[in-house]
Amino acid sequence: MHYDIADIKAIGITNQRETTVVWDTNTGVPLYNAIAWPDTRTKGLVRELKQKKGADEILQLTGLPLSTYPSSVKLVWLIDHVEEVRKAYDEGRLSFGTVDTWILYNLNGGKERDVHVTDCTNASRTMFMNLHTVQWDDKLLDFFGLDRKKLNLPKIVPSSSPDAFGCLQRGILQGVPIAGCLGDQSSALVGQQGFTPGSAKNTYGTGCFLLYNVGEKPVISEHGLLATIAYDFGGKRKPVYALEGSIAVAGSGVKFLMNNMGFITHSHKISDLAASVEDNGGCVFVTAFSGLFAPYWIDDAKGTIFGITQFTEQGHIARATLEATCFQTKAILDAMEKDSGHKLNMLAVDGGMSNSNLCMQVSGPNDITLRVKRIANILHRHKRTSLASPSTAPPCGKPPHLGPLSQRVSQLTCGRSSTNSRRSTRRTAWFLSPTLPRRTARRCSRSGKCFSPYM
Repeated sequence: MHYDIADIKAIGITNQRETTVVWDTNTGVPLYNAIAWPDTRTKGLVRELKQKKGADEILQLTGLPLSTYPSSVKLVWLIDHVEEVRKAYDEGRLSFGTVDTWILYNLNGGKERDVHVTDCTNASRTMFMNLHTVQWDDKLLDFFGLDRKKLNLPKIVPSSSPDAFGCLQRGILQGVPIAGCLGDQSSALVGQQGFTPGSAKNTYGTGCFLLYNVGEKPVISEHGLLATIAYDFGGKRKPVYALEGSIAVAGSGVKFLMNNMGFITHSHKISDLAASVEDNGGCVFVTAFSGLFAPYWIDDAKGTIFGITQFTEQGHIARATLEATCFQTKAILDAMEKDSGHKLNMLAVDGGMSNSNLCMQVSGPNDITLRVKRIANILHRHKRTSLASPSTAPPCGKPPHLGPLSQRVSQLTCGRSSTNSRRSTRRTAWFLSPTLPRRTARRCSRSGKCFSPYM
C-alpha cells in the first residue's frame, strides 16, 4: 500500500458489534464458531425471556429491547446447546467477548499477555452492561441466569486510550500501539464527524444503521429504537450517547437478488436494473430475512414479496428491494422525531448502497424527502465499493505526536474494503478488521405468519 512503517503511529480497530465469541480462558482456544449479529436461532429463547420476571426492566437498564440481536441471548444459547461451552462455564474457564475483544486478545499475543478488554460502544450491545453506569450489571447477568464467578467478562474501557488496548506483538507492526476501538456503526458516526448533538448518519451496509447523537445523557426510546453509546474518547470526558435505528437487511437484500435469484452479476448494477422501470409496479418487498428490527422488533417475521402480477419484471422487484430500505429508514426517522422532538433535515450517509442515486432519493409512497450528504463529500479520496462495508475512522487515542481526535478525524482516510486510496502524508492510523468464521443464521420462523409494515 506504499506506506512507511514510520508513518504509522497507532492503529485502531472497528468491528461487528453483537457478534459473540467464546474461548477457553486457560488455553485461548475458541470453543465454538462465532455467532453473528443477525443470527436468529435464539428466537425461542427470546420468547421465553420476554415472559420472565424482570423483563420489563431490561430496556431501561440497557437501552435495548429483548430480541435476537444482542450478545446476551447468543451466549445463553451457546451455554445451553454446546457441551464444550457449558463445561467451560461450569468449571469457571469460559471467556466471553464480542469481535473486538477477540481481535485485541490475539493481536496482543493471546493467552501469553491475556489482554481481555472491550470498549464501551461494543459493551453496550451485549445487554450485560448498564447503560447509565457503563459497567457490567449483576442484575442483568442474573436475569440471563449467568454466574459472574463462572464467566470471564472483558474489562470495559473508553473507545480511545493510549494504553488500555495494548500493542501488536508480532509482524512488521510489532510494538505499534492499539489506541482506539469502536463498534462499526459508532466508527461510522465518528468518521462522519457526528460530534454534536443532533448529528446523524446512516450506513447502508449489509444492514442499515442510523445513529443520532443525543449528547452525554442516554435517551431511552419509547418508539422502538435502541439507546447506545456512540463513543467515549476517555480522559475526563463523559461518554456520548446515541439513538439508533437498526435494519437487519439492506445490502444483503441486493446480494440475495444477485446470488440467489440471478438478477444481476454485480451488486452495483442493481440501480440500473431498478431504473429500467418507472416504479415498483405494485411490488412491495419486506426483506425480513432475520426478522424485523427497529422499530418493529418482530423476531419471527419472514421475507415476503407482495403485489406480484403476470406483468412483474425483474426491475420491479429490484426497485422494491431498494425501496424496502428506504421505507424502513423512514419508519426509523419518524420514531427518532417522536423520541427527540426534532425533525431531522440532514442525514450523512455512507456504505455501498449510498452510491445508488435512486436509493438516496429516499422516496416512498408519502413523498418522503430528506437531504442527504454522502461520505464522498467528506473524504473525497475514499471510494466506497462494498455493499457490506461501512465507512469508518477509528479513534487513535493520544499517543506521542497525535493531536486531539476531533482535529485528526478529518485527516484519516480509513475504511474497510477500500480501493484507489492514495497515500497521504497526514495519515496517522490504520485499523484492522479481520474476518472471523461464523455460523450462518438459521431460517426464519416456519409459523406461516407474514408481516407487512410497509403496506
